[in-house]
Amino acid sequence: MKKYLLSFALAFMSLTAFAQADYEKIMTEKIAKIETCKTTEEFQTLANDFQRIGSKESSKWLPAYYAAFSQIQKGRLMMRNGNMQELDETSEQADKYLATAQNLAGADNAEIHLLRKMAASLRMMVNPAQRYMTDGAKATEELGIAEKLDPSNPRIALIKAEDIYFTPEQYGGSKTKGMELFKEALAKFNAYKPKTALDPNWGKSEAEYFLSMQTK
Repeated sequence: MKKYLLSFALAFMSLTAFAQADYEKIMTEKIAKIETCKTTEEFQTLANDFQRIGSKESSKWLPAYYAAFSQIQKGRLMMRNGNMQELDETSEQADKYLATAQNLAGADNAEIHLLRKMAASLRMMVNPAQRYMTDGAKATEELGIAEKLDPSNPRIALIKAEDIYFTPEQYGGSKTKGMELFKEALAKFNAYKPKTALDPNWGKSEAEYFLSMQTK
């Protein structure tokens, strides 16, 4: 009986190890695709892929996090293309994924609060004049929470730099100050090490891109 139980336990451990290896492999592949997506359709497909992974790995927060990030990247691309009509829907879907991620990871996860900030900023851009006091305030609140939880996080520094860089000077923005903040963000990226190979590690190339514009 003891031999049987031991064999069963070893078999279960082997299956668990294989399942974990498969999860890490597919997540690594999907995360890498975030950097190569060029259309809203590709980002939507990627969000759907992460959602399916999350439905199978229901105890892990990262699939829902990356599903939300894919939706946000889709929204940022829509915004750059001047398509504001679907930003509300895109942001709402991102928030649903983030609610799932936060339920699994807890309320003190800076990466999730940063994405909540980014989703709120997208909603505000539908009508900045009308939504500054609601979605704009929410974005500021979430950014503050994220920074308090993890002040050395380079992605927080990156998003702060973007906000300053793209905000008109009459509203407190500054391209010069933005560039200084991009430098600070890059320094944080160079010192940063993610907790695991799957943890959020995006943003360095964006900081480098903005700084490369300064030399042109």
